[in-house]
Order: sequence, then structure tokens, then C-alpha cells
Amino acid sequence: MTGRSADPGTHLVWAAQGRPARVRRHGAAAAVAARGLCGRDRIAVAGDAEDAVPLVRDLLAESGAGYRPFGDARLMEVPARRIPGLVLTDPFYWMQTDSPCDAPGSSAVRWLDAAGERAAAPLFDRWFPQSYARPGLPGVRRWAGVHGGSGLLAVAADAWSADRCGFLAGVVTVPEARGHGLGAAVCRFVAGVHVREHGRAALMVDADNAPAVAAYERIGMAKRLFRAAATTV
Repeated sequence: MTGRSADPGTHLVWAAQGRPARVRRHGAAAAVAARGLCGRDRIAVAGDAEDAVPLVRDLLAESGAGYRPFGDARLMEVPARRIPGLVLTDPFYWMQTDSPCDAPGSSAVRWLDAAGERAAAPLFDRWFPQSYARPGLPGVRRWAGVHGGSGLLAVAADAWSADRCGFLAGVVTVPEARGHGLGAAVCRFVAGVHVREHGRAALMVDADNAPAVAAYERIGMAKRLFRAAATTV
């Protein structure tokens, strides 16, 4: 999928499949409210921006102000402007692929056993404390990793995956192992499993994390600029 646009509706599929969710439509817009999506209660939004306004307003009233609407960056500007107390957060990319490529390095990656997952936990304490995905958290299904002479070098999680959209999260590489393609290798491994099992793989990454975005593009993931909104009142 390199060079193509990410499907603007995949995040709705991800939010709606395989978990309790509230699905709403209005005109040319649709929204899905679901709990515990990548560490937050979220409302996935797609379609016409004006039609999305009453959907977001009603779902926030029904589900609670703790839910965060998210979707295409331009779309989200309209609900944020029209709904009192709703403020846009920093931009991020929704990235996805339905055909990840194979490359050298993936063969060294394996799913971790229980001992391997315990060994992965300290990596997040030291190098990625803000990660929503960590070993043992709800929604985090399994971990892939690659080992070297000094132990576990890079990991990535299969987390919050849905029937028709696998989800990749919790990617971390120890500093001394960076620059050797190990992070890309674990991502390619997990994305490949997701495509085989779910038909596509997706993830979310901060828009200002240029090295990570470039790495995901190299394994065949297309990006779409998203924004989320938080309630301040």
C-alpha cells in the first residue's frame, strides 16, 4: 500500500468489530463509540463533517465526557468548533496496510512466551513509559520480539485487534540496538500476521514522530492525518 491513501473508514471497522460499541449514523456521517480502544474510551468518526456534529454531540452526552472523538483532521475541526468544551489535541497518523512486504530480519522475530513478556515489561519503564500497550494490560493480546546477545532488543504488540482490522502497538527498541531495522522487523512480523488473520493491519503514531512514521511507511503502511478532541468542561 505504499503511496496510497489509508481507507478513511477503517478506524470505524476497528472500533465496531469484536467489542461492545454504540454505532450511529446521520446523513453522510457515521460514528462508533467504544470503551478501551488503545488505552482510551473513543468515538471513531467518519464522513461529512457537518453531519458528524450531532453524532459526536449525542454520543458524548450518551457515553460520557471522558470519550475522545477522533477521525480525519479536517473533519474533526468542525465538531471541535461547533460543540462547546471540545478542544482538538495534537495531530497523529492513522496508518494501515493490507499487504505488508517480507524483508530480511523478520525471520528472527518470534511470539514471546510468558517469560519473554515479563522480560519486555522493563523496556517500557525505561524507554517508553507513555505507551498505552504494556504486558498484562487489558486488550493486549500477545507480544512479538527479537533477541540478541544482550537479551530482548525490540518488541511490538498485537493489541485491541478487531475481526477485520488487526492493531499494532507498543513498539520499542532498546537504544543500543536502534538503527539496525529491528523495530521494523517486529512491526513487519505483527502486521503480516494481522493481514493474514484480519485482512489488514493498522496503528496510530504521533505526527511529530518522524522516524517511526518513516519506518512504518517502509514496511508498506499508508498514512492519514487524524485529530482527536477532548472535553474540557
